[in-house]
Amino acid sequence: MSDRRVLVLNGPNLNLLGTREPEIYGSESLAEIIDRLTVAGRELGCEIRHLQSNAEGALIDAIHDAMSWADGVVFNAGGYTHTSVALRDAISACRLPVVETHLSNVHAREEFRHRSLLAPVCLGVVAGFGSDGYRIALTGLLNHLERTGS
Repeated sequence: MSDRRVLVLNGPNLNLLGTREPEIYGSESLAEIIDRLTVAGRELGCEIRHLQSNAEGALIDAIHDAMSWADGVVFNAGGYTHTSVALRDAISACRLPVVETHLSNVHAREEFRHRSLLAPVCLGVVAGFGSDGYRIALTGLLNHLERTGS
């Protein structure tokens, strides 16, 4: 694969990983997950840039900014997945391939988590594989870019 640049974007409460409900989200911190993903990215010929924010507007700004430098986005929008029309519109407008990612299997959880407003405008969804889901999402995104020549 050629050199690619990917934004890994994490939404609200993901800064609490490692301490927040480890029985659901695992015991790794977000920093540990990103460090591991950065190494995996290098192995795959990919530069990872990461942002986590609890603010919806900052996530939208990051997606807009990615249009100028990124080849794609791996996005764990957290609770905004189920509520944010504004994030859906940003994903749709940016025209970058975005892979929606979740640590837990959202479909095995509360009913309100079963519906994603983002999934219809994303390349794909990875859920339920814990922190490994980030690498799965990255690999899928890079394979898509390679296949499509994007």
